[in-house]
Amino acid sequence: MNPQQQPPEGAIDVELSEEIAEGIYANLAMIAHSNSEFILDFIRLMPGVPKAKVKARIILTPEHAKRLLEALRENISRYEEAYGGINEPNDTFRFPPGGFGGPVGQA
Repeated sequence: MNPQQQPPEGAIDVELSEEIAEGIYANLAMIAHSNSEFILDFIRLMPGVPKAKVKARIILTPEHAKRLLEALRENISRYEEAYGGINEPNDTFRFPPGGFGGPVGQA
């Protein structure tokens, strides 16, 4: 969109920098929450390396976390319709609980 064009009513003009557009690889997510926010840590776990690094942390309100859950469900459904089912992970890897003061999950 050129600077003289206005986005249609209700549309959001989103800017994506080159650095962010490259993305960050993560193969593990840890989730914690308090009464007012959800914390999503995206982690890169490398084989044979005892220390994993958090590559990105996203903090969401509970309402936005629920919207994200529904958006993921919808997109996974579309993906599976187009490309077939996604296999369920068969590992039982879990991190010990702790951190933010609420239950910790893993995705």
